[in-house]
Amino acid sequence: MIENLKNKSVEKKDKHATLRKEGLHLLAKIAIVGVVGFMIFTFIFGGYKVKDYMMDPYISYGDFVLYYRMENDLRAGDVVALQKDDEKQVRRIIAGAGDTVDITEEGLHINGALQFEPNITHQTLPYEKGIRFPITLKEDEWFVLADNRQDALDSRVYGIVRTNEIDGKVITLVRRNMI
Repeated sequence: MIENLKNKSVEKKDKHATLRKEGLHLLAKIAIVGVVGFMIFTFIFGGYKVKDYMMDPYISYGDFVLYYRMENDLRAGDVVALQKDDEKQVRRIIAGAGDTVDITEEGLHINGALQFEPNITHQTLPYEKGIRFPITLKEDEWFVLADNRQDALDSRVYGIVRTNEIDGKVITLVRRNMI
């Protein structure tokens, strides 16, 4: 009888040790997943909740964009998350290195050709207090515009955007009504 009690006591201790060991393994796995997730969203992907209406109707106020930080092949038409004057923005790349951008009363000209932009809200016009055109872009320089071109804060106001100011290329969009 005493032998049975000792065996049960040893079994309980073994069971507690096993549970403790499994709990520590679970905590270690959770910590690893947390560190890996942090690394992925710090160095590979990023997210941003849009705080303006300047990309309407494509991206609206309150939408969440996920962007890829390691994109090295940016080109005209790409939508990017960028940091300009300490303000995070989402804008569309219109032109890159070697391109000449001119905005006249006719509209947007890239390398002398008037651009047809059927999905853009409002005509692309120069701002009186903006930069002067035409402008030719150098290596690592981009010209970005908002899709909703009326009174938008974009390259017409602050000029070129350098590659190091671009956080990444937008790869997915979560609409605010889905959050």
